[in-house]
Amino acid sequence: MRLKYAACILFFYVSGAGFCLAQPVDKNATKETRKLYKNLNKFIKRGIMFGHQDDMAYGVGWRDVEGRSDIKEVAGEYPAVFGWEVAGLEKDAALNIDSIPFTKMKQYIRQVYDMGLVNTMTWHLDNPFNGKSAWDTKQVSLPAILPGGSKHQLYNTWLDKLGVFLLDLKGSDGKPIPILFRPYHELTGSWFWWGRDLCTPQEFKQLWIYTYNYLQNKGIHNLIYVYNTGSVKTMDAFMERYPGDAYVDMVSCDAYDSNSKGPDSRFVTETDKSLTIVEQAGKLHNKIPALAETGYEAIPYSEWWTNVFWKAIENHKLSYVLVWRNAGYQPENKKHHYYAPYKGSNSEKDFLELINTKPLLLQKKVQKKNIYK
Repeated sequence: MRLKYAACILFFYVSGAGFCLAQPVDKNATKETRKLYKNLNKFIKRGIMFGHQDDMAYGVGWRDVEGRSDIKEVAGEYPAVFGWEVAGLEKDAALNIDSIPFTKMKQYIRQVYDMGLVNTMTWHLDNPFNGKSAWDTKQVSLPAILPGGSKHQLYNTWLDKLGVFLLDLKGSDGKPIPILFRPYHELTGSWFWWGRDLCTPQEFKQLWIYTYNYLQNKGIHNLIYVYNTGSVKTMDAFMERYPGDAYVDMVSCDAYDSNSKGPDSRFVTETDKSLTIVEQAGKLHNKIPALAETGYEAIPYSEWWTNVFWKAIENHKLSYVLVWRNAGYQPENKKHHYYAPYKGSNSEKDFLELINTKPLLLQKKVQKKNIYK
């Protein structure tokens, strides 16, 4: 075992990319899920897959238009990775929290799979103690859903509903669609009810392991499990709530810019540091690294893509990066809410320069590799 582990680490340093990975932690993972897992690792040698949240569902100034995508209209092709959100399933809602019908979401997920591209999923599930949103942190809630807790059976019913949705995700080939599942994300922050100040490390680990085992027992074997933090400064902070190698396939962080006015940015330094830690954790624990969420709201700096975003990630070997959603103008907040370029936006030209000159992978390059076969 020690020789095999040493060989894996040696392979990483000699090749400069790639991890010595055999299969997902789920020993019963579907064939397509195992193939995707293998290819996520192999793609690190070729570049970083680029993703966008809710890409086909809506964009700046439009919603639910067949075949439309802000990324596609700018770049001439879809992104490689598509992010989806399933909050609302737990309360039998017809729409998720971003007003996408779950029936329509299934169609989008199937379309992505049929195109040979990648789906990833988050779950901003409600606070189980009081039924308020995931952002309600006034009530310490997580211990209540653990075995023996007052809301444990409620949580089981939520997992059952999630399981029904996941089991119904089938491609046109009839096969279960692999999903990069990123539950309880940004766990090192305290803006969600599962965050750092709302539970102990042991309680969080117990929740993760319980959730993993419950979904396994439901017969769900098309998930690749993604551990995710916010920005971090130390390895100890990143690993404090890590549930163990037997329950995690990928390691990742989220990092958002909020103050870049030019090429010299705190975001570059902080994100580079966080990604260094994520990569180191990936090497030590044999997990695939990623930047699971990133972006700059309304992208006020027109050269942000080449002078800030790329500088933050260029020295890292990552599976994918994903920018957040393009909700457009929000009258209630009187501001624009978008993180990817759209046709006519101020950063469109700079984004095109980025994807034409840097090793970022969009639809066409990923499709050629038949990642599920």
